[in-house]
Amino acid sequence: MSSSTESKIAMAKTVVSTIGSVAAAAMVARSVGRDYLPSEFQEYLYFGFRSFINKFSTQLTMVIYEFEGFQENEIYIATELYLAARISPQIHRMKITKHTSEKNITVAMETNEEVTDVYNGVKFKWCLLSNKAPTREYHPNDGMIGTSRSDVRMLELTFHRKHKDLALNEYLPFILNDSKTMKQEVKSVKLFTVDPMMMHSNSPTMWAPVNLDHPSTFATLAMDTDVKEKVMKDLDRFIQRREYYRKVGKAWKRGYLLYGPPGTGKSSLIAAMANYLNFDIYDLELTDIRSNSELRKLLVGTANRSILVVEDIDCSVEFHDREGAEAARSFALQNQGWDYRETPKVTLSGFLNFIDGLWSSCGDERIIIFTTNRKDKLDPALLRPGRMDVHINMSYCTPCGFRLLASNYLGITEHNLFEEIEDLICKVDVTPAEVAEQLLKDGDPDIALGGLIDFFDVKFKENEEVKAKANKKELAKAKANKKELAKANAKIEDEEALKNNEENTQIEMNEIHLISSNGFSGEPYPSLRM
Repeated sequence: MSSSTESKIAMAKTVVSTIGSVAAAAMVARSVGRDYLPSEFQEYLYFGFRSFINKFSTQLTMVIYEFEGFQENEIYIATELYLAARISPQIHRMKITKHTSEKNITVAMETNEEVTDVYNGVKFKWCLLSNKAPTREYHPNDGMIGTSRSDVRMLELTFHRKHKDLALNEYLPFILNDSKTMKQEVKSVKLFTVDPMMMHSNSPTMWAPVNLDHPSTFATLAMDTDVKEKVMKDLDRFIQRREYYRKVGKAWKRGYLLYGPPGTGKSSLIAAMANYLNFDIYDLELTDIRSNSELRKLLVGTANRSILVVEDIDCSVEFHDREGAEAARSFALQNQGWDYRETPKVTLSGFLNFIDGLWSSCGDERIIIFTTNRKDKLDPALLRPGRMDVHINMSYCTPCGFRLLASNYLGITEHNLFEEIEDLICKVDVTPAEVAEQLLKDGDPDIALGGLIDFFDVKFKENEEVKAKANKKELAKAKANKKELAKANAKIEDEEALKNNEENTQIEMNEIHLISSNGFSGEPYPSLRM
């Protein structure tokens, strides 16, 4: 063995021995420090050593906590979803969850695992950490006692410090936008209703959600093809025009009015729109709201990318001038021991301010849908563009709608009874719900369609009876009006005759007075002498 090789081996032994001695000394110092030094002094030494090491490091670490106080950190939630789709196959541990209200299994990083992501050629290393923390109690406004988590979770993002601007201005905003898209794709559509228990409390939200499992889609909706295409194109155009709405200075919202008889598919169309856009539905019952302030709180509590539904708007609240009616109702309630403040006070002006005023801009990408059976009963102020932009007539069943129902319920597109049924549909007013009910009665197309034809005969007779009753009622009303008119005319004639008699009497009295003045020296009546 050469002398140079021996000297290298000796040097290596010396280095290893030195490292071992330093490590042993460090372990002894660490043990002594833990046992004898105060915790404050230990932390001081730790952070001092860490600061010394960081001076020579080119890496920058950003810490993203799960909560800021008691509020969720949007960046943490977005990053957790973003990284779940980028977990490396080499990862050893993952967190798997599934809520009873969700359809899909959620995959996420587990504590102390690392994921490396590349954005624009720059490597970003993510690590999920968790620190133990004491449990704290807090008292929210609703009077309930809550507790904080016993661990503090955080994500650490490490990268070269020269890419700080790239991380803040491009990478993190990209994660936020990407996670929104992912969340929208995997989310379950929910139906929100007002929770009566939270209605009159100080809770920050009064909406309670349930999963919307309504299967209605535009493909299964029994409507004319032209109308469905018109609605879908309008929805597509709406969700793609964010910048346009900002450019023209309008709130990013769209109003729809669905009007027509009961059973024509208004609720099914709403569900189809929600499933098409993957928007949540907020069902607003105006009769449960006591004031404009409660209405404002409810509307502010709705999320973006949602549909607000006000069904039977003509029946929910009378929006006309109701000052006299409210005063009378308040007086009656007070006499019964009720407090007048408990009467509904949602006004037309207040409601319009929330759908088309300053409060309508508190949120983006929202759709407002009104339904009614009687469009003519609505206040004209509700119908103008900007409030109800698109009016959709939900008509009685049409031949096109019938064929779609036959395809959905019976699985057929042609039958020898189709032509006869389509002729009857053009003559008899039936709703899609009534046709669907008849098709559900039997799976055999011949029996189901035959039963539908029999139903048309019954429906035709019912419609004729209804028309006859309506005509009879109108005739009776006309006769009553005619009698009232005759009475009114007779009264007018009597009044005119009485007036004429009074005028004639006055004329005669004037003539007598004149004769008396000229021929009998001022005496009104001549004396009779024998």
